Amino acid sequence: MHLNSTKTTRRLATALLGLLLLGGSPAPVVFAQGGKDVNIGYQRPPEAIASIIDAPSTPGVSINSKGDWMLLLERAGYPSIEELAQPESRLAGLRINPATNGQSRAAFINNIKLKQVNGGQEFQLNGLPQNAQISYVTWSPDEKQLAFTVTTAQGIELWVAGIADRQAKKLTEATLNDAYSGRPFSWMSDSKSLLVKFVDEKRGEMPKANLVPAGPNIQQNIGKANPSRTYQDLLKNRHDDQLFDYYMQTQLKVVSLDGQQQNIGQAGIIKSMDVSPDGQYLLVETIQKPYSYLVPHYYFPYNVEVWSRDGKVLKQLAQLPLAEDIPIGFDNVAKGPRSYNWRPDKPATLYWVEAQDGGDASKEVKERDIVFTLDAPFSGKPAKLAGTKYRFRGMQWGNNNLALVNERLWKTRTERVVLVDASKPSKAGTVLIERSYEDGYNDPGSPVYTKNQYGRSVLLTDKKGDNLYMISEGGSPEGNRPFLSEFNLKSKKAKILFRSEAPFYERPVDIIDLNNKRIITRRESENDVPNYIVRDLNKKKMTQVTNFPHPYPQLQGVQKEMLQYDRKDGVKLTAVLYLPKDYKKENGPLPMLMWAYPREFKNAAAAGQVKSSPYEFTRISSGSPLFWVTQGYAVLDRTDFPIVGEGDTQPNDTYVEQLVASAEAAIDKVVEMGVADRKRIAVGGHSYGAFMTGNLLAHSDLFAAGIARSGAYNRTLTPFGFQQEERTYWQAPEVYNRMSPFSAAHKVKTPILLLHGEADNNSGTFPVQSERFYNALKGHGATTRLVFLPHESHGYSAKESILHMLWEMDTWLNTYVKNRKVQ
Repeated sequence: MHLNSTKTTRRLATALLGLLLLGGSPAPVVFAQGGKDVNIGYQRPPEAIASIIDAPSTPGVSINSKGDWMLLLERAGYPSIEELAQPESRLAGLRINPATNGQSRAAFINNIKLKQVNGGQEFQLNGLPQNAQISYVTWSPDEKQLAFTVTTAQGIELWVAGIADRQAKKLTEATLNDAYSGRPFSWMSDSKSLLVKFVDEKRGEMPKANLVPAGPNIQQNIGKANPSRTYQDLLKNRHDDQLFDYYMQTQLKVVSLDGQQQNIGQAGIIKSMDVSPDGQYLLVETIQKPYSYLVPHYYFPYNVEVWSRDGKVLKQLAQLPLAEDIPIGFDNVAKGPRSYNWRPDKPATLYWVEAQDGGDASKEVKERDIVFTLDAPFSGKPAKLAGTKYRFRGMQWGNNNLALVNERLWKTRTERVVLVDASKPSKAGTVLIERSYEDGYNDPGSPVYTKNQYGRSVLLTDKKGDNLYMISEGGSPEGNRPFLSEFNLKSKKAKILFRSEAPFYERPVDIIDLNNKRIITRRESENDVPNYIVRDLNKKKMTQVTNFPHPYPQLQGVQKEMLQYDRKDGVKLTAVLYLPKDYKKENGPLPMLMWAYPREFKNAAAAGQVKSSPYEFTRISSGSPLFWVTQGYAVLDRTDFPIVGEGDTQPNDTYVEQLVASAEAAIDKVVEMGVADRKRIAVGGHSYGAFMTGNLLAHSDLFAAGIARSGAYNRTLTPFGFQQEERTYWQAPEVYNRMSPFSAAHKVKTPILLLHGEADNNSGTFPVQSERFYNALKGHGATTRLVFLPHESHGYSAKESILHMLWEMDTWLNTYVKNRKVQ
């Protein structure tokens, strides 16, 4: 919870502390009109809404590379507020559970089933703990085993399971270290052992905070520009430094499948580790001091080293300094080498990239980045593999003659895919694709992978190596129609092998038999829940593998339509309209909830493209607006609010004008259709959608009410850029001020509900944003309500919080929209 010196927040802190001392979780804190604090306890929305939240989740799916086994990963329901209220350490952008030395806000799987793709027979994985909290389910390289973690009240255990015997067993006690982001284990190449991050047994007692400070906490800057964006959960003092060391101190061990453990190397603040494809070397990154109070952990100094399998340091590849001085801008990066990885197609070859412009994309250089490689035993000189025109964004490897270098230039929204031949590094690469990545209609897709002899994922090609295989979302004027294509590396042309056909939305997942053209797809329709299908493209035959039930039958029959309409400046817009299942137009117009999230574009044509499909199954997340279709509302979801700035003009230069124009176009469309009452339309959004909502209410009188969740409203509090705006406040003060709903709080005459998680960890959306906006609104006599949800982050996760959020929204909509008294 954010605290400042206001009397209101002191009263809030005292009330919450009293509740915690009594052993209970605090109820949502509501700031009612007039400034009176009202603790009303957690509320439950109407049963038609609550029953959707109570519905079981559809399992997740993981399919092995051969396509013969499928894992059904059953997900636990929403955690309770009691679980969410457990102690938490917030350090350098990490949130750590002190009891487990793991991440504090993880989502868990609670059961694993195995399913044969051919025949569909299903098996329970035996030996799992009851109500297990499972994470990181990972196939072994030979795909005969699974590894995963199980989180207990005391810590995190490592488990394995055999596919043949379908038996799970615990390999370690609850001593894994999962404080840092990323998986805490990696399979060794032999599939008989794993490299695992453990809590260092020698780290000692947890550092205690000294109530008497040793001195002031000081930061200084001596005449050097070090701009940084606004981050949450940063280190604040020496005690935080000590706690970061304590939780992060890690000992690597190799654990065999019989449970034997061997220490590997010295303990340290280990950022990441990766095993070479042949299993003989380790790539290890360790965080170094000094730490920073300005930036999160991923900008801290770190060393990159190659270790032998038994933990000896064979080569120090880099000592990278604290990166507080990265220039503001989305194409800018840290100085020096970055992105060290193993080539998946070689036994032990490293590759990485180094900026040639000092990390500053505004500089004119012949090559923006250079990709280097280095073979074991790492005593030679790094070899240049390729130079880039734009900023390096990653690589995909096939074999020694085939690798793809991905480049992007954010300023123009351009991307390139360049084919390079690692056996001929002096030869210039071939540009396969160069396009605007905003253009969904011409997106060739992403490559399909296969497993090589090392169990690593590499590009799938035909026998001659002439063709890649690509899966694309398949954007089109009719909506997304996903496809699988064969992409020829010489002609640079694609041949469609499969494409989704109406009335289904069917996305290819993988190729399981290239020779016989057998693929797996995920098929759904407006009324059919997504299920997995095996398609024989030669025989034009399909076999359904899964049969997941409809998660919320109470929504069956809800009417859905994809709308297309024009903004007054000619930009084409889309939205998805939902109407109650029994609604008929002769019943008259309905109250409506419009939900949106603005997006920036550099091209009006791309902004106007259709970005969804009318045939997708209606999936409802906890933050969805679709609950209100059960309450007699029309709901307009995925409403287009593109913010376009072509050429030298930046999108945000006319942000407010474009925002209002998009809203007007959407309202005119639904009113013209006769489905919505112009006087009873609410607008809402989460995060940047909340920011949008504040602006629409400040700069128009189009809406009856607004709902803004977890937003930022004063852009002077994010002065070094936000969202897709890379100019600073001092470069464009008029833009920052004009875009801030806080600056126009005196103009808001429409009722607005503000909700915010007290523990919001998102960059820029500090809880104080809602607190200050509420006070500005209240000070000018607006009808407003502020609800802080205890322990909740940027997205809300506790069941009690979600149900209460829905109750707040339902009450607000009924009061100021459905039952609005129109003059």
